[in-house]
Amino acid sequence: MCELYASTPPHCYEVDKRSIRIQGAVTSLALENEIWHLLENIAKNERLTLAEFISTLYQEVIERHGEIKNLASMLRITCLTYLANNKANDLHSGSS
Repeated sequence: MCELYASTPPHCYEVDKRSIRIQGAVTSLALENEIWHLLENIAKNERLTLAEFISTLYQEVIERHGEIKNLASMLRITCLTYLANNKANDLHSGSS
C-alpha cells in the first residue's frame, strides 16, 4: 500500500541544520534534506540565492500576516504549495 512512500531513501528525510541571515539576524533552521533541495530549486527559479529567497519570503509573510509563528513549518508549506502549483500547471497545460 505505501511502497511509493516507504521506498523513499532515508537521506531524503534526514534533517540538516543550516544557519540563514534574516533581517540582519542569524537563525538556525532544521529541515529535511528534500525540503532544502526544493527550496534551493524554488530560489533558483526566482533567480535568488537560497538565503535571499528565504529572507524575501519571510519579509513578505510578515508584511501580509504580521508574524511567522513557525518558520520551518512555513517553509515546508511553501514547498508543498510550489509542488501543487507545478502539478496544477502541468495538468492545465496538458489539457490544451
